[in-house]
Amino acid sequence: MQQEKASITVQTTVNRPLETVWHCWTNPADVQQWNNASDDWHTPAASNDLRVGGSFSYRMEAKDGSFGFDFNGIYDVVEAHAEIEYSLEDARRVRITFVQDGDHTVVTETFDAETENSLELQQTGWQMILDNFKRYVEGK
Repeated sequence: MQQEKASITVQTTVNRPLETVWHCWTNPADVQQWNNASDDWHTPAASNDLRVGGSFSYRMEAKDGSFGFDFNGIYDVVEAHAEIEYSLEDARRVRITFVQDGDHTVVTETFDAETENSLELQQTGWQMILDNFKRYVEGK
């Protein structure tokens, strides 16, 4: 019997219009500015082919050079200004929704958990990246 994968959801409300939020989420130059959980990490390279069957690749590294990894995926669903779904290299799935609420945009990410780190650690890390995204977009 196959074990059901745990899923984790993180969410934020960005005080910017949907079009701005979508652009910052999908534009590689913007991704390089916000895609880190803490100030001692960065994303020195990002590419994005935002279409069904297209792929993205973000190089995430510790600023001191001690560790780094590539975060890659293939898009399964792309509905402009509404929803993105992708599959990671290890077959885990991620779904992001963007919902406009007046002048704000609610961004919700739900992802299949991996088995290497605790659920709490994964949720905290992804939430920290999402919080950094919010700070970046609101500061533009």
